[in-house]
Amino acid sequence: ADGYYQYQMDECVHSTSDYSDMVYLRSLSFNKDVDVQFNSTVGKYVGLTEFGVKQAEYFNKNQALVQGMKASVDTACRPNAQNSDSSVRDKT
Repeated sequence: ADGYYQYQMDECVHSTSDYSDMVYLRSLSFNKDVDVQFNSTVGKYVGLTEFGVKQAEYFNKNQALVQGMKASVDTACRPNAQNSDSSVRDKT
């Protein structure tokens, strides 16, 4: 199909049962190439392409945005992981 393909992917990654190593990732892609990514461990947006570097600089200037993204570990990732894990444990 002709056209452009732009998407955002949000991920919460952890390997311990107490979620102490929880990391929140947001990747912004265009035509299957990841341009820019936020990593809660790094604490800022990182550009992965020439265009992504410009996007990262722009996003990182907005401290309210960056602080909100950092908080996503506690506001979105951990609660959802706990709900998901408890529903799996209840069925085993």
